[in-house]
Amino acid sequence: MSFVRPEAVAALTRWREVAIALAAAAFGVWVAARGGYFYAVLGGVILVFALGFALSAWRRLRFAPGADAPGMVEIDEGAIAYFGPETGGVVALSELDEVQATAHPSGLAWRLHQSDGTVLTIPAAASGADQLFDVFGALPGASTRPFLAAVEHPPAGTLRLWRRRGGAHEPRLPRP
Repeated sequence: MSFVRPEAVAALTRWREVAIALAAAAFGVWVAARGGYFYAVLGGVILVFALGFALSAWRRLRFAPGADAPGMVEIDEGAIAYFGPETGGVVALSELDEVQATAHPSGLAWRLHQSDGTVLTIPAAASGADQLFDVFGALPGASTRPFLAAVEHPPAGTLRLWRRRGGAHEPRLPRP
């Protein structure tokens, strides 16, 4: 029997990375306050790394919506897989050409276009969809800002967030 409400456990679990990072930052301040140059430098290094981790954790937290949508996202060996009750599929990251945010019955959804024409639509609130933040941030030339903006203000239609430069769908100019 648990004495803590399930909603409180869910909220604490959701914020745990940010809390751990802030605790590490407080530890860095404590070490720096011990006195001496060595401890000041060591505490400063701990503080900088902890604040960087806190910023990353906070961005990841903003990316993960609180609602639940059907389906499950799995990222494994350079591929994004979505297993839904009615749809699903796999997109290879090396073949990914475009990422769009689109309106979906369950809220926001990510539409992933592969170079062979395959399109995979993943609800942003599906189980494991929060892992996509790190994947989208690692795409060549991608910034996490448009993805976070799409989560905070879902588009009414479809919005292109990233496109591979020189991809199959990218027009190329002939060389002189």
